[in-house]
Amino acid sequence: MALENITQNKVFGGWHKQYLHDSEVLNCRMQFAIYLPPQAAPSAPVPVLYWLSGLTCTDQNFMQKSGAFRMAAKLGLAIVAMDTSPRGEDVADDDGYDLGQGAGFYLNATEFPWSRHYQMYDYVTQELPNLIQQHFPVSSVRSISGHSMGGHGALTIGLKNPTLYRSISAFSPITHPTQCPWGQKAFAAYLGSDRTTWLQYDTCELIKRVDKHVPVLVDQGESDDFLEEQLKPDSLVAVSAPEKGELNVRLQPGYDHSYFFIASFIDEHLQFHAKHMTE
Repeated sequence: MALENITQNKVFGGWHKQYLHDSEVLNCRMQFAIYLPPQAAPSAPVPVLYWLSGLTCTDQNFMQKSGAFRMAAKLGLAIVAMDTSPRGEDVADDDGYDLGQGAGFYLNATEFPWSRHYQMYDYVTQELPNLIQQHFPVSSVRSISGHSMGGHGALTIGLKNPTLYRSISAFSPITHPTQCPWGQKAFAAYLGSDRTTWLQYDTCELIKRVDKHVPVLVDQGESDDFLEEQLKPDSLVAVSAPEKGELNVRLQPGYDHSYFFIASFIDEHLQFHAKHMTE
């Protein structure tokens, strides 16, 4: 599959690059960004952290605002950030910011008109990683992280695919989407009215059903405006159990939902993933 390089910048000895490609899974043109640390070489492939962003974001938010490159270069981690949904004039959309383009929710839609393009789960777990491994000096070792809607995506995808990911982390994730307005609106549109089909994309419901999961780190700001209505970290804590695996939910006083919060703790998340990707 051909890639079109549209930007590149050297940073901390490595390279941040953006690419366009034609996605067979999403039936549209897609954009992603990759950071390759200075250690990356064909003779020395590096592990990859996949980052999933939140509502209204693109591949650029994390790469420009998180301040992740210094630590990624030190640890020798590649980072891949993708767009949050299919894009294009023929791609179904909605007037609201929380549905349609910019709001793919990292699931496979089953309902018309969304099902033609909105197959983000398959894009994240299959098509994009295969593309990355084909074109860049990275190994098959991967972990996953995200913010808000992307935190929901990282948690659900990581929990459902423990053999694909060594670790999972999230900032301010939507932990119980079947019980919050953002999730209910998106799931009704993308998956239909049968709520039993929604459970496969709900972190709290998934944790109830797994016997064992890979290590998980969650950071949540206590001054987040979306804390109680949309994110519900207490629901995640309530279903966690030590025998199922490491799940550390940290409430951070004074922090909100912004990238200022992410930038404050991103080094710790990268170190968490590096530990598990090198074991």
